[in-house]
Amino acid sequence: MARRILITSGKGGVGKTTIVANLGYVLARSGLKVLLFDVDFGLNNLDVVMGIEKKINYDIVDVVEGRCKVRQAVVNTRVKNLYVLPTNHVYASSKIDHTQLNAVINDIEDCFDYIFIDCPAGIDNGFRRAVECSGEAIVVTTPHISALRDCDKIVGALRTLCVDNVSVALNRVRGDMIMDGEMLSVDVVQKYIQMPICAVIPDDDVVQGQLLIGGAVNVDCNFTKSIEMMADYIHNGKKKLYDPTKRYKGFVGAIRRLIRHIA
Repeated sequence: MARRILITSGKGGVGKTTIVANLGYVLARSGLKVLLFDVDFGLNNLDVVMGIEKKINYDIVDVVEGRCKVRQAVVNTRVKNLYVLPTNHVYASSKIDHTQLNAVINDIEDCFDYIFIDCPAGIDNGFRRAVECSGEAIVVTTPHISALRDCDKIVGALRTLCVDNVSVALNRVRGDMIMDGEMLSVDVVQKYIQMPICAVIPDDDVVQGQLLIGGAVNVDCNFTKSIEMMADYIHNGKKKLYDPTKRYKGFVGAIRRLIRHIA
């Protein structure tokens, strides 16, 4: 039976879907079977991030309304063991409830080790519907006060809905800015949110380039290293967080910070 992990955020634009895609890629590359389930009706872009938008014949709406079996809607990606169950761009999400989504997952979860549920941002009905289909949750945020406040609201909502296994992925962290006192450090964020941090993910230009062509980031870069640490924590319980400040320490690090600021 698959582990159902909700990936959510308090606000849009914090990199939630990018993390879903790359976390799935890393786990699938290790031999685990992973399904990425997009339940962000209307605002979905997981298909674009994964580069499969032209391969979609059916989506979750077709499954719920009986036009196809769930296995027919599941799309193979370019990565072995990694699959996507897409959603619909124009469908009125209010027509689907958590009971129907649960039935879809129940029908296919024995085929996978992990099902990552890409959830709408915020705490509206779409969020609640997705929560009802999951067993644990990861809240994606960035080290900015506004994002952390939204993260705190999401964590509170998850607790209200009886999701106990909740952790936080801190995304788009700039080590140079932390060293220069221009961004909150990981320790400060930890004290603010009072929640386990499962990943510290650096702001990496490689990610932006990859998003232009679709697919997971499959190159050796700092972003990938941090996602690999996150996957190891999720699957093996080995907590090792990426240190975004390491390369900006010392004399050489000071030069790197200066160059980064000039650029």
